[in-house]
Amino acid sequence: MNSSQFKINEFKKFCAIVCFKSDEVEKIANNLEKYYKEWIEKKIDKKTGLPKKYLDGTEKQRTIRPSQKELKLIQSRIKNKILIPIQLPKTVHGGVKGCSNITNAKPHQGKKYVFTTDLQEFYPNITSQRVYETFRKLNFSPHFSHWLTNLTTWKYELPQGTPTSTHIANLVFLETDFLLIDLCNKNNITYTRYVDDLTFSSQQDFQHLLSDILKIVTDNNFKLSYRKTQYKGKQTITGVNVFLNKIDAPDKIIEKSRTEITEKKEIKPFTNYLNNIRKTNGRKKPAPNSGLMKEQVWF
Repeated sequence: MNSSQFKINEFKKFCAIVCFKSDEVEKIANNLEKYYKEWIEKKIDKKTGLPKKYLDGTEKQRTIRPSQKELKLIQSRIKNKILIPIQLPKTVHGGVKGCSNITNAKPHQGKKYVFTTDLQEFYPNITSQRVYETFRKLNFSPHFSHWLTNLTTWKYELPQGTPTSTHIANLVFLETDFLLIDLCNKNNITYTRYVDDLTFSSQQDFQHLLSDILKIVTDNNFKLSYRKTQYKGKQTITGVNVFLNKIDAPDKIIEKSRTEITEKKEIKPFTNYLNNIRKTNGRKKPAPNSGLMKEQVWF
């Protein structure tokens, strides 16, 4: 088979997987600007409810670029048929079925030393070229990788807000994950990652390894938010409070759950979230006289 025929066959294979005709895929690929929305939103501090700011006082922003119409459908099929079947290490919790910010925090329960850091501008820093190279490393052909990249990136980067972006970001970070896992396994450190939040914990002081951990990340061309880089005992990990013998929701979630129950609301998202956290602690019934048996919430 000559290279021209192979290229045609790879394109046909891609179209068959996403269940679109070849002329439809080409039309979408040549007019991507018609299949994305775009807006800028302020980054809000979860603790204060106020906009986050840089040192010079400028408000932090993020660009949201969700896909729409036929492109969104194609991306959903790429996610389900191509990306999800690619196995990720158990340390990865973001964008993984059955995992959440809760499962990400749980492994660090009871650890004396905790180190957290955050990847800065995670999605925008992943270029189209890097996405393409990642697909090639995963043994997709150059032609198949081209179409995968073309239909999942926009404006030369990974857009935030599409069905495929978190999965692709996980794959791009995979080599870095494995290096961190290797370092942590050799030093009895627990490591988890929830999208762009990295957490490390141990019963032994590992402060002497922090520079090695950060170097692995930066050497692989990822940027760190040093403002969110902390090494201390008690920490909130991906929005969950982690203690010696349990994990729990922050006070504001507990208070909102109380309000839902007091006001007898039919839909109780905060109560459900609180229950999902607390059920991991193995507690089967509420504290005595709480009066909350029906809701299964223990304050």
